[in-house]
Amino acid sequence: MSPPRSPWWASTFAASEELVTSDHPIQHPVPDAPVAVAVHRPTRRRHFWLLGIVAVAAYASDQISKIVALDTLADGQSRPFIGDFIRLKLIGNPGAALSLGANSTWVMTIIALGVLAAIIFVARDLGSRGWAIALGLLLGSAIGNLTDRFVRPPGGGQGHVIDFLDYNRWFIGNVADIWIVTGAILIVLLSLRGIGIDGKREGARDESDEGAESTDARTNRIADASTGENIDANTQTRTADDD
Repeated sequence: MSPPRSPWWASTFAASEELVTSDHPIQHPVPDAPVAVAVHRPTRRRHFWLLGIVAVAAYASDQISKIVALDTLADGQSRPFIGDFIRLKLIGNPGAALSLGANSTWVMTIIALGVLAAIIFVARDLGSRGWAIALGLLLGSAIGNLTDRFVRPPGGGQGHVIDFLDYNRWFIGNVADIWIVTGAILIVLLSLRGIGIDGKREGARDESDEGAESTDARTNRIADASTGENIDANTQTRTADDD
């Protein structure tokens, strides 16, 4: 004899129970999420390109100016550039700006590498043209001075940075220092205006976070309602079976 066939309601009950007891709740897509991704990706890509172009320009101007200084100022004599306030005098700086850390060249190199890594890390959230320019200036300048550390005598990370701009005998710097100061000032101005690296103002960012939380709450309510409906349906099916 063939085995008895299960009643029609048995398969329905099993499917409902599997749906309710599943370890993977129903996921409801959040509206407009694909649109947001499509809008922000091209903009972020343009900002990355801008950062790269500015960094290359800063690096090139720094290295070219150092090559010219080595060629024309090799005699070590001081020459007027903008009157006597800014003069041209070639030196090799083993330390940082203002000749700080002259006896800790390796420490300066490690700090510069850390700054370089930090710039690359924070640039992941880049969404502002101003921040792209500022970070590009800092990145190109940091690479420019690091190049001197490894290719200028004595080399091996302890090379002396080429400085040749004498500011009224207060300190001697180079073009990379100009870009570093410019980038730092730009970052301060952006921060004072409340513009974050993602391009959003502080108030707009808070509203965006609140909107995201509201969307998550709405999604959770939909999921809870769907689960509740499934449980109610399962309860009604069991009640009908008991009757």
